[in-house]
Amino acid sequence: MYGDMRQLLAERTDVDAVLIATGDRWHALASVMAMRAGKDVYCEKPACLTMAQGQMVVETARRYGRVYQTGAQRLSEPNHVFAIEMARSGRLGPIHTAYADIRWRDGMQRTWLPTEPEPPKDELDWDGWLGPCPWRPYNAGYVNNGGWYHHYDFATDVAMWGAHTVAQVLAGLDMTNAFLIEFDYDGPDVTMVTRLSNGVKLVLFRSAGAVFEPCKFWHGSCGERFDGADGWAAAADGYSGPDVSSPALLREYKKVLAEYTARTQRPLNHVRDFFDCIRSRRPTVANPEVMYRSMNICLAADICEQLKRNLKFDLRKAEFVGDPEANRMRSRAMRAPWQM
Repeated sequence: MYGDMRQLLAERTDVDAVLIATGDRWHALASVMAMRAGKDVYCEKPACLTMAQGQMVVETARRYGRVYQTGAQRLSEPNHVFAIEMARSGRLGPIHTAYADIRWRDGMQRTWLPTEPEPPKDELDWDGWLGPCPWRPYNAGYVNNGGWYHHYDFATDVAMWGAHTVAQVLAGLDMTNAFLIEFDYDGPDVTMVTRLSNGVKLVLFRSAGAVFEPCKFWHGSCGERFDGADGWAAAADGYSGPDVSSPALLREYKKVLAEYTARTQRPLNHVRDFFDCIRSRRPTVANPEVMYRSMNICLAADICEQLKRNLKFDLRKAEFVGDPEANRMRSRAMRAPWQM
């Protein structure tokens, strides 16, 4: 056991790869520190709290030649891969609408909890636990039962759940001509509709909470759906098989998966893909660029929600079009010495 990850990274030259499974505030920074120390990284999602952090992860992996996998494991699960491949391969016809489950939460707390006595440092290093986030006095409510999850300084809104599903949707879409995405803000209690410049409507579907519309596109959590001119396909957790518009589409289930594994040479197992790529040194299925693009869309939706107005986001430049206030929100201050 190490109380400070810097000591582990400096001393354990026998460690080739690490799993980052900290609280979200640490994900990007811990990944960067590990890759700079020569380690390959599997990082749980959301992989970053800001666009600036996501860009640093991409740049670090490239500069240090490290293998990086973000934990969007449904990119390697058969039912989800089938739905993705049905869209990508054209079997559904041209895709006009895609849906991603975002489980939007009802706001984030921005106030501090009351001050409580800190536990002994050998039990909890409070300063180290906070890491790059703004300092605040200790309260057990932050550390017990994932209480930090509901506080803005430690987490995200759309990106918390969208980190699962937006990557799944993008994998099934032809993004070669998607250079711009427009976000329509219609209020805090409705689904957010976005439009990609390639003509696809991407619906970020709120599927939880009393004020939210019951999900009609999938059952279960972490769902995605693709609607094309010739049919639709959807998948979510807990499925025995994907949902499709016509039973005939399922006749190719095994063929579609076999074609995927032959084309990509990837296993239908996310951790196995990571291990295989450590050996081969090729990019993982959820490599830094995949992470960065999907997280940028999620974080842009967060900013749209905070500003409560429509926004346009340039996917190639990773910046908002004509909105300096929104662009300032692409990063957050990181507390010394926990800076990248």
